[in-house]
Amino acid sequence: MVAQALTHFQLSKLKLVSIFLLGGVLLCPVISLILLSTGDSEGLWSHLVSTVLGRYLINTSALMLGVATVSLVFGIGTAWIITYFRLGAAPWLDVVILLPMACPAYLVAYAYTDIFEYAGPLQGALRDLMGWKSAQDYFFPEIRSMGGAIFVLSSVLYPYIYLLSRTAFQKIPANFYEVAALSDRNAFWGICLPLARPAIVAGLALVLMEVVSDFGTVEFFAVQTLTLGIFNLWIGMDSITGAAQLATLTFSVIIFLLFLEFYARGDKRFNDTTRRHSLHNPIPVSRHKAVLLTMICLLPVAFGFLIPVSILVYNVLQAPVISTVVDVLESLVNSLFISLSGALFIMLSAVIMGSAAKMSRNKIVQTLANLSAAGYAFPGTMLALGVLASLSFVDRLLEWTPIYFSGTIWALLFAYLVRFQAVGYGAVSSGLTKIPTNLISCSRSLGMTPNQTARRVTLPLMRSALLAGCVLAFVDIMKELPMTLLLRPFDFDTLATYAYQFAHSELMDQASLPALIIICAGLVPVILLNQLVRRDEF
Repeated sequence: MVAQALTHFQLSKLKLVSIFLLGGVLLCPVISLILLSTGDSEGLWSHLVSTVLGRYLINTSALMLGVATVSLVFGIGTAWIITYFRLGAAPWLDVVILLPMACPAYLVAYAYTDIFEYAGPLQGALRDLMGWKSAQDYFFPEIRSMGGAIFVLSSVLYPYIYLLSRTAFQKIPANFYEVAALSDRNAFWGICLPLARPAIVAGLALVLMEVVSDFGTVEFFAVQTLTLGIFNLWIGMDSITGAAQLATLTFSVIIFLLFLEFYARGDKRFNDTTRRHSLHNPIPVSRHKAVLLTMICLLPVAFGFLIPVSILVYNVLQAPVISTVVDVLESLVNSLFISLSGALFIMLSAVIMGSAAKMSRNKIVQTLANLSAAGYAFPGTMLALGVLASLSFVDRLLEWTPIYFSGTIWALLFAYLVRFQAVGYGAVSSGLTKIPTNLISCSRSLGMTPNQTARRVTLPLMRSALLAGCVLAFVDIMKELPMTLLLRPFDFDTLATYAYQFAHSELMDQASLPALIIICAGLVPVILLNQLVRRDEF
């Protein structure tokens, strides 16, 4: 018995060391970024302050404010219509409204630029029709502008707010609506919006983090934000220290926004204290009003999915298909390989860290597991900088060997692991929460070891959650642009970098096919999310 207990103690100690080692590895890029930012930028900051730093801050703030406003209108408006009114098209509208989530913002930006720019078919047709000779003869909104970036980002990010708002609205009891009617108060402004505020703010926080993290759209539209500034300092001015310092400032903006919300919310709680309640039954409307409300719900879908996808399909049909397919095939193979490999690494790491956080009573282990998923809060450009700094240090330690990591596939996989660990960790945590603890206790009382319990009890019950996490990680990696662009090996293109290079050269015919493939891949998690919402598992 003593020997058996000693064996279990040594095994537990070994697992504990492995967890701390894995957590440390996942936090290395963040720590490296912070350490790198303490270096000497050789007077670069005085130059930034006097030239472009103010512009970076103003543009980033304006972009966040604009996207937040439009996304809130799109997301809350559609969620309220679907929840409050009885529409015959509501079942399929649930899926359709989420479709823009499948479209990366930079691909939508490519599509709209191709059709709306001065040399595009729309302005060309207007000039031919009206007899205009130059841009001075008429006014047309410039798509490559701050307004264009706000329009594009809002059109693809509003589903984050819609999804959480819709879930919150659905769970409001019917008696709350009755109280609003009896007190002569507007149900939306007086009851539902305040009750849904935590969910709405959570969705808005996701939207704002995506805005701050965006690189492809702002770079293509020439909107100088903090994220684009990091790229310019690193690549353009060859100042990795200055880029790290600007990256730290960018992350401080994200932390400030989150802190501001927690402070504003304070100790407010929004709970239903009744034991039993019935949910609100949607209000029936006339056929004409139902058609009008349906059209309103489809408007943001048209902006974020239908129009850009139609443009891309048209470009593919007009392009020399055979040569384009041959060129895209190698990038597709690379994307499938790197996305599948990265997703498997992410889920393996997430299972280890998620299980440790759930099963262990050690607060340090739980904190480390939660911090290991913090990479998702960092823009891809920032994490690429931290990953490069970490791997450069390791390469220097191994310079006496033929082993190196910078500029290899391993650098990309490591970057994806750090960036999207939160995706797998969230799926694993959700799956573990749904497993009754008495099942694990029973398996242990029947003589199973922790490994046998995990293999025969825990993992089979988590199969759906693990599959969902793997699919989400796979698609996120396939869509990822800035980290892949900065860390990929020489002559290694994914679909995202392939589309970026041709779109940057104004060759949208060649960029449209890989863009469509990425969007088709993105439809899978949209369908998964809709199923989770319908089963009330989200």
